[in-house]
Amino acid sequence: MEPRFLLLSDVAVELNVSDSQVYHMVRSGELPAIKIGGRGQWRVERARLEEYIAQKYAETSDWVRDNPLVDRDPE
Repeated sequence: MEPRFLLLSDVAVELNVSDSQVYHMVRSGELPAIKIGGRGQWRVERARLEEYIAQKYAETSDWVRDNPLVDRDPE
């Protein structure tokens, strides 16, 4: 069974980005997370991460639709 909550370092591995990029995403509110414990350690719920990924796929699809690839070397 996969854990419900992930460390920021686990999220970074899942997204293939740096720990600092994930921290910025959390602090900016882009990626929902919670602080736990006396030292305020960040955790990201796996379901929220999956929602974030789905949202990014939708945003990318919209961007691709609105920015079609055009041939730069007309024949």
